[in-house]
Amino acid sequence: MSNAANWNHIVFFGAVVGGSALLVTSGRPFLGGLAVAVASFTALWLVSLTLRDAGIADVFWGPGFVVVGAWYLATAGEPPGPRAWLVTVLVAVWAIRLAVHIGVRNRGKDEDFRYQRWREASGRSFWWVSFFKVFLLQAVTLWLVSSPLLLAQGGERRPTLFDLGGVALFAVGFAIEVVADRQLARFKADPDNAGKILDRGLWGRSRHPNYFGEALLWWGIGLLAVPAGGALALLGPAVITFLLVRVSGVAMLDAALVERRPGYAEYIRNTPAFVPRLRPVRSDDDSGR
Repeated sequence: MSNAANWNHIVFFGAVVGGSALLVTSGRPFLGGLAVAVASFTALWLVSLTLRDAGIADVFWGPGFVVVGAWYLATAGEPPGPRAWLVTVLVAVWAIRLAVHIGVRNRGKDEDFRYQRWREASGRSFWWVSFFKVFLLQAVTLWLVSSPLLLAQGGERRPTLFDLGGVALFAVGFAIEVVADRQLARFKADPDNAGKILDRGLWGRSRHPNYFGEALLWWGIGLLAVPAGGALALLGPAVITFLLVRVSGVAMLDAALVERRPGYAEYIRNTPAFVPRLRPVRSDDDSGR
């Protein structure tokens, strides 16, 4: 692992610790959500030991937000208002769509290459290493990112500019993620594209438009929670953005694909990593992909 990658992991760990402290000391009942997230991923870890596939954590990533969000709604001290329900429903729509997409994509395939590498490096110890490195880490990260689901409860119940901006950001981010996933799935389904790089459509504007869309929709969720939760509502979007760009998303995939795909280094030089450029380098015609 490079020094830059090590530094990013250290920063992310510090953000997780600091963010956790902010939530615990906020005076809001976040600890119940943490307990639910840890319990859910612990049960999932036990299942992964039987299946010998840590990748099921990725499938559960989205539904995990629904579980934690349902807990927050069920344990609310007063009936949740329209904003709390709106945030919960929007996150549920995103979560279910993502779980189906990842589940279909991974069906019948080997364990994700990231987990295969960790399994090989850890040897016989992977059964317990995976609990901390994969499942517990995802549980705590999910808990941090899901904080707007609790923070959206209470506060001003009339619509505000934050609500309008939040819904707009969510809609744009969700659309980008869906379109990007469909373009990539269509591209991979064509045998003629084996070993090639998708560099058209949204993928001609950004190397990881699906990650950009996911980050954007979470900033929308954060904005929706600001009227009730204040600036703390932006903690979750900040965490997921850093995770996607510097830790498990863009940085990790780029490093792996440079080794596995001829021409990917040139793709990196010509295409932004995250935020899409308005004008693609190549034709926007994505026919056959």
